[in-house]
Amino acid sequence: MKKAIIAMSGGVDSSVAALLSLQSGYECIGATMKLYHSEDISKNKSCCTSDDTQDARAVAARLGIPFYVFNFTGEFQEKVIENFVHSYECGATPNPCIECNKYLKFERLFDKMHELGFDYVVTGHYARIVKDPDSGRWLLKKAKDLSKDQSYVLYNLSQEQLSHIRFPLGDYTKTEARALAEENGFVNSHKQESQDICFIPDGDYAAFIERYTGKTYAPGYFKDLAGNVLGEHKGIIRYTVGQRKGLGLALPRPMYVCKKDVENNEVILCYKEDLVCKEVYADHMNWIAIENLCKPLHVKARLRYNQAEQPASVYPAGADKVRVVFDDAVSTPAAKGQALVLYDGDTVVGGGTII
Repeated sequence: MKKAIIAMSGGVDSSVAALLSLQSGYECIGATMKLYHSEDISKNKSCCTSDDTQDARAVAARLGIPFYVFNFTGEFQEKVIENFVHSYECGATPNPCIECNKYLKFERLFDKMHELGFDYVVTGHYARIVKDPDSGRWLLKKAKDLSKDQSYVLYNLSQEQLSHIRFPLGDYTKTEARALAEENGFVNSHKQESQDICFIPDGDYAAFIERYTGKTYAPGYFKDLAGNVLGEHKGIIRYTVGQRKGLGLALPRPMYVCKKDVENNEVILCYKEDLVCKEVYADHMNWIAIENLCKPLHVKARLRYNQAEQPASVYPAGADKVRVVFDDAVSTPAAKGQALVLYDGDTVVGGGTII
């Protein structure tokens, strides 16, 4: 009998993943990753709190499987929180969920899998894994429920990892998953979903960065593309590329953040028609559907989690780096630090970090 560690966050999806794994004949244990000290975090706005741990424990007990808590707070602080803070200080817009998947769920939890002699790590992600009979490669594909698809945040997975991961919810819709939770009497069957940045429950990431670093970030100038001063900003970490609201300026027309000049402490604004992207560079590429990019390839590219993919050509641009040229300029700005993920139909070709 194959043995699986179920990563249980206390939410509906991972609970149903545990149920489906049991029904598929796996010997299972439930595991919650303690990622940070959460005593002051509201359970209604965040995951990984003590209440979430109790929900996961209750579901594991109902399923009759052992349950453990693994303390990964040190790794989470180093790999996720410090990277998050550093990225904002450098003018980038990080995606901490991607870092958490890479270093915690599919690195540290994999270490536990090997340590305990288990075969698989199971999570409640909405995505699918299949093996290509022609190439022999493991492929990452979009979920059946495209409105919940999470393949974008999973692009970092290696062939070795993909061979030891199971995503039971890949063939289910969210509605079907919640119905299974209700039918099985899970305490969290009506639980609302958590926000993305689990360690910043109030959404004020700038205040979090100031508390974490003990720094204050100096005001500077808003400027337009011609270099004209439009007003004063309140610290460069408070703004992200593509932002329109919350600028605190009285402008004749709406303007958007299109660039952050960290060296000069300036936030550059432009009009919507100027906020377009024709090409983008990315590094730290991870390839899934192919071994490496040796020649140009026509794909569909996504620059943000909730953005639809756009037709584009991808070109090698040096070691571990690519250049992507869109067939038509897209209105979504390319934010440094976000993920560029490339698709061929419903298959993830690969992805990297926008530079």
